[in-house]
Amino acid sequence: MSFNFPLILVIAVAVCGVLALIDLLLLAPRRRVAIAAYEGQVGQPDELVLQRLNKEPLLVEYGKSFFPVLAIVLVLRSFLLEPFQIPSGSMKPTLEVGDFILVNKFAYGIRLPVVDTKVVEVGDPQRGDVMVFRYPSNPSINYIKRVVGLPGDKISYSADKRLLVNGKSVAEEFFGEEPGSLGRTLVYREKLGEAEHLIRKQLHRNVRPGDEWVVPQGHYFMMGDNRDDSNDSRYWQDANIPMEEWGMVPDRNIVGKAFAVWMSWPDPKLRSLPNFSRVGLIR
Repeated sequence: MSFNFPLILVIAVAVCGVLALIDLLLLAPRRRVAIAAYEGQVGQPDELVLQRLNKEPLLVEYGKSFFPVLAIVLVLRSFLLEPFQIPSGSMKPTLEVGDFILVNKFAYGIRLPVVDTKVVEVGDPQRGDVMVFRYPSNPSINYIKRVVGLPGDKISYSADKRLLVNGKSVAEEFFGEEPGSLGRTLVYREKLGEAEHLIRKQLHRNVRPGDEWVVPQGHYFMMGDNRDDSNDSRYWQDANIPMEEWGMVPDRNIVGKAFAVWMSWPDPKLRSLPNFSRVGLIR
């Protein structure tokens, strides 16, 4: 069952805010009037009676208590930072399964929560950024990949597993061979835009030669750093579905820029302790 957490959070903030407002404008004045009337009737007010007359309804008390906390969480999560956990190995070796990352929500523009409408332009994704986005075919699922193609770019991936952007081969150099892999997995250092990062290539995996894509305006071409084990903009399920609705990521689906790993907990059943050895900025 899928929960729309941003919607739930917005509703919770709204309900708590309404309860606090009702108390401020309606219930609190009534309590003050009742206390003043009681004090005018007796010479020495009973402290217990005063406390009872000034007591807030339980629902209002909870609403007023939770409102500032939920409001702060809503602002932080919607406009500043949001945590995510890496569920798959498509971004190895940059990100490992179980990494907890932080995403900058305002790097690519300030968006309203739930409706995700951009209201303030801040910046655009740059080639080489690691970006979190909502899956074009199912926006309830968040993906994380690297931005390879910008609007208007021509992207191709050759049979020998070389990435070309606008006809130019992206610079890469051999870094080493990954031990303990099934078959031979080679690691390369790639320079994509201003970003230098590691990528993986598996020699026993073949690719379809001659694939080439032109990135439509308002869309981005995404690829995983684990090049032979990543479902990304190179692939789509049905050729009858327009690529701009499936393989390419539209601007409206952007969540934010991933910039740091703050914890790693690869055990999905949480039977082991988290580790912090991978804490650091994401390249």
